[in-house]
Amino acid sequence: MATEQRPFHLVVFGASGFTGQFVTEEVAREQVATEQGSRLPWAVAGRSQEKLQQVLEKAALKLGRPSLSSEVGIIICDVCNPASLDEMAKKAVLVLNCVGPYRFYGEPVVKACIENGTSCIDICGEPQFLELMHAKYHEKAAEKGVYIIGSSGFDSIPADLGVLYTRKQMNGTLTAVESFLTIHSGCEGLCIHDGTWKSAIYGFGDKGTLRTLRSTLCLKPVPIVGSKLKRRWPVSYCKELNSYSIPFLGSDMSVVKRTQRYLHENLQESPVQYAAYVTVGGITSVIKLMFAGLFFLFFVKFSIGRHLLIKFPWLFSFGYFSKQGPTQKQMDGSSFTMTFFGQGYSHGFCPEKNKPNIRICTQVKGPEAGYVTTPIAMVQAAMTLLNDTSDLPKGGGVFTPGAAFSRTKLIDRLNQHGIEFSVISSSEV
Repeated sequence: MATEQRPFHLVVFGASGFTGQFVTEEVAREQVATEQGSRLPWAVAGRSQEKLQQVLEKAALKLGRPSLSSEVGIIICDVCNPASLDEMAKKAVLVLNCVGPYRFYGEPVVKACIENGTSCIDICGEPQFLELMHAKYHEKAAEKGVYIIGSSGFDSIPADLGVLYTRKQMNGTLTAVESFLTIHSGCEGLCIHDGTWKSAIYGFGDKGTLRTLRSTLCLKPVPIVGSKLKRRWPVSYCKELNSYSIPFLGSDMSVVKRTQRYLHENLQESPVQYAAYVTVGGITSVIKLMFAGLFFLFFVKFSIGRHLLIKFPWLFSFGYFSKQGPTQKQMDGSSFTMTFFGQGYSHGFCPEKNKPNIRICTQVKGPEAGYVTTPIAMVQAAMTLLNDTSDLPKGGGVFTPGAAFSRTKLIDRLNQHGIEFSVISSSEV
């Protein structure tokens, strides 16, 4: 990627949004920690000069760097104005897109970046958008030599890179992985922001479009190596974690499967089967969550139901919604653990005729998922893209995090910034 002709290496688009302000702060923190001669010129972009200036001043105060606001560029840009998107893209080597829901606002940014030879990273957790962008723009991005990398936040870097980490740590061939997400909340409880709430509503309400998209692609099934991974019941008990679990309905399954397809088809790596779950505690929590989940899934099926969910979120989110998003105390008291249980075969052990003879357990731990882990993951993905270009897929394209960063040092970077990957146990059966 050529950088000399562009005034900014990084541009945070949507910097004055709720998540964007945390991403801006994380970029500033990363640049403050970098030696003077190695700092990258960067900018923030959005519709309001005043709001962007306020975000920079807030970050400057928090980081104790009064000169920050004068060191960062400001670009006025509106996602509804294609010309302004082109102007932003022309000034950047890499755009960090924080403007969602992406199903409504993401494609114009992707299009502008590709047309102007600019790479782009987003934090989308919407499988329909992610898979559609790959179908429409992968070849165009490859022709331009730029990288469009989606889901580079909590959705879905811990899951996607967690599977790759588990594969690397196994002394043999990893064939299947189950992940279990556990969210830890402090005494202040949990909370989601308005944008996250809306993305969930539209995502679950439009699953039919995703099924149609997948059917039109006519993709060849990825082969199953070894024993087929059996799916758990909708409510199952995980004895290792002493907790009930339900299927995780986020983007992790979609992202990990796309990564495994890429690694198999392009790098001839043995594909890994994957299933994602979230722990919910005891039986009382299961009953409460089943009621809330069924209620939510029923309403998102109908346009009037989606309208009610959006207009009166506090009536339907069971105390987890706030227009202002979580407080600092809520974020400070929250964290996550994602536990991976993998199985496979030792070297020389035939997977066609035998059951798996190796088990491995790994974990990814990190701070609050939505607004602390996500900015860290996004910014470290950006730094990896800018600094480890020789280890990226050749030629550019539209990628998942695992496909783009499988041969880079992103996991090492995340470990150094509080998102920890570790092996819990490994044994032959």
